[in-house]
Amino acid sequence: MTGKTNSSAMIAAIAILLGFGLLFYIMPTITLWLANHYSVWAAAAFDTVAVLAFFLIFWLRARYQRRHR
Repeated sequence: MTGKTNSSAMIAAIAILLGFGLLFYIMPTITLWLANHYSVWAAAAFDTVAVLAFFLIFWLRARYQRRHR
């Protein structure tokens, strides 16, 4: 891999981690709001989707990188 590709991958990973870090930081507030205003099931669904999206992003990124080598 070239230096530019490593740098690009590192920047993308940092951006993804910071974005999800912010989401996971405010997740308890969102979960409680959803549970109070809608239902516990809506809050659980939001939490499940958020956690699965974290892994899905990295899985899709790895798949993309494998195809474009």
